[in-house]
Amino acid sequence: MTRMTTEGEKTTTAPAGSARRALVGRLSWGLADQAASSISNFAVGIYVARSLGVTAFGVFSLAWVTYGVVLNVSRGLATDPLVVRFSGVPEPSWRGATARSTGTALGVGSVLGVVCLAAGLGLGGRVGPAFAALGIMLPGLLLQDAWRFAFFAAGTGRKAFLNDVVWGIALVPAMVVAAHVDSVAAFVLAWGASATVAAGYGCIQSGIRPRPAEVRGWLREQRDLGYRYLVENVSLSGASQVRAYGLGVIVGVGAVGAVRGAELLMGPFLAVLMGLSLVTVPEAARVLRRAPHQLGRFCLLLGGGQAAGALLWGSALLLMPGRLGALALGDVWHSSSHLIVQITLSVAGAGLGTGAAAGLRALGAARRSLRCQLFASACYVGGGLGGAAAGGTAGSAWGVAAATLAGSAVWWLQLRSALREHHDSSIPEVRTS
Repeated sequence: MTRMTTEGEKTTTAPAGSARRALVGRLSWGLADQAASSISNFAVGIYVARSLGVTAFGVFSLAWVTYGVVLNVSRGLATDPLVVRFSGVPEPSWRGATARSTGTALGVGSVLGVVCLAAGLGLGGRVGPAFAALGIMLPGLLLQDAWRFAFFAAGTGRKAFLNDVVWGIALVPAMVVAAHVDSVAAFVLAWGASATVAAGYGCIQSGIRPRPAEVRGWLREQRDLGYRYLVENVSLSGASQVRAYGLGVIVGVGAVGAVRGAELLMGPFLAVLMGLSLVTVPEAARVLRRAPHQLGRFCLLLGGGQAAGALLWGSALLLMPGRLGALALGDVWHSSSHLIVQITLSVAGAGLGTGAAAGLRALGAARRSLRCQLFASACYVGGGLGGAAAGGTAGSAWGVAAATLAGSAVWWLQLRSALREHHDSSIPEVRTS
């Protein structure tokens, strides 16, 4: 069971109406923060796609998915344990944990940034400069993300939203400068530099200075959660990276750009899925403590709502005039428009599975959630690369859609079993003579 108790929670129960209002408030700030993050990511992708064309955009996409892997390493080791164990705790405890957690994120960014920089310098060509630029910017990128988790753990989602707004504002002049340079590396540097500005603002918002010197102590204290979350997170983002690299080898770098362009069109939902644990895992844990019998319903509403939203958005994209798509993505639109159905099904399946994943984390069902994630990641890689070999870019997209739906089914089967186990263990034994 996750340890996320708040003061007085064990002895006092809030009225149903006020608890509901508090839940709506926390979810509202979570959605607002994800909207701000979504707009920034969408704007970057659109701007780069229009400025560089499909092949260069494919190179940018390779750097993007690499960042996704590193981000999930940081989340697993630094901020996922923070959200689980230090949500709603007294402020001194939260401040100490946040200093160590953000220091860990900064340390992860520095170490893996050096690796990325060295790899980029060694690769050269088109891809090398983009990876070198990413390596330079990783510490700021990861620290900015860590502040978002820290603010949600403290129940101050408004600060996370403001931090993402600052990033979005800083992006505007940075992208204008990058457009004049007209290279993939310049756009990566602009994206990372604006995130670093927001990371600095996070220090001002919180009044906390990250402590990289205490990384070892934090990892030791959180090893029972951190390493499990690391494996889960990296298996997911690593599968995306392997699929992207494999697609580039089998079909070509342009195919990576086409897939990323189609994903951009689903950007609002993908951004919500990436950062969903900021809100849903703490809320699922609250439901489990206050009304355990409603956890399954809560997860179903959460996952079903996301899946329905993705299907509605994908349907709107299919009805969108081609000239609007070309206006948004430029030359990338022609390649990406043929993948909308597959990407929509993939996002809907992922959204449905996220509801079950939140329930398993709230239950502390570590083995079940890890088993689900490894299965889903294996299906993702197998479907994506097998489909690419059989049917090119479109085949890869269909393979991923099928894999995502299959993975979602496994998540729900495991949640049902975990809920049954929890129910059985909570029923007191009755002896009869």
